[in-house]
Amino acid sequence: MKPFVPKGIIPAMITPLDEKGRINESALRKLTNHLIDGGVHGLFPVGSQGEFFSLTFEQKKEAIRIVVDETRGRIPVYAGTGAVTTREAIETTKMARDLGVSAVSAITPYFLVPSQKELINHYTAIANACPDLPILLYSNPDRTQVPFPVSTVLELAAVDNIIGIKDSSGDMSLTGEYIRLTRGMNFHVLMGRDTLIYAALCYGAKGSICATGNVDPRVPVEIYEAFLAGDHKRALEAQYRLAPLRIAFGLGTFPVVVKEALTMIGIDAGPAVLPVGPMTPENREKLRKILKEMGLIQS
Repeated sequence: MKPFVPKGIIPAMITPLDEKGRINESALRKLTNHLIDGGVHGLFPVGSQGEFFSLTFEQKKEAIRIVVDETRGRIPVYAGTGAVTTREAIETTKMARDLGVSAVSAITPYFLVPSQKELINHYTAIANACPDLPILLYSNPDRTQVPFPVSTVLELAAVDNIIGIKDSSGDMSLTGEYIRLTRGMNFHVLMGRDTLIYAALCYGAKGSICATGNVDPRVPVEIYEAFLAGDHKRALEAQYRLAPLRIAFGLGTFPVVVKEALTMIGIDAGPAVLPVGPMTPENREKLRKILKEMGLIQS
């Protein structure tokens, strides 16, 4: 496998849909360019924010194809390929590989809670099925109820093409241990909690896969690039500016808030997949106020 280091700001893209639940290709292409124009360092379609759990296999394939095509090699594309079963995760990973993605990120199984041995076997099977494809582990225990202890990560980090983890645990002590104990290995940590991007960079993370980057990619990009330039004050100020948008995720059922925010700024994200419904008028106004304060809308 060619050397590959996941790094920078990589938005976890929403999947624009029309009112009949079909992929809105023009909106997805517009979103792709909105993010690239905002300076991001990679794109992550069909992850949690992209409603992978609600899309059919063919819809996932269509979304990944469109993003890869519109990106035209300008930046890496990381695709979400996680599934409850190892069989489906391998099938989805092979599909993404064949579409030309740079890497994939596979969330732990969910609904069921595998043992750590079963989890290691799951990821090892995915890696062995696509040995030339860089693979990121993806930990999101709040949603999956599946823990990802350091010992398991260390064992998987020794697999040649498992090159990192997206950590959405929100536990900086755990994130820090992932980073500390994999130093010197071909293994890299990306922060998955948008309010902790700066903190994770200070500890040694390589970047962030972030949902807020859909709406205004320039702010998380500023956190990362100011940090690399040694301007910690500016990086921290950008983190402060980003926080209200991430905290606003609680104004609606996941992941509708980012979709409605994008629609407010002129990208037709469409509805979330049912049973997720729209935000209430009251909460929509709270979101609109946040976007005004970020300078994204005027009225």
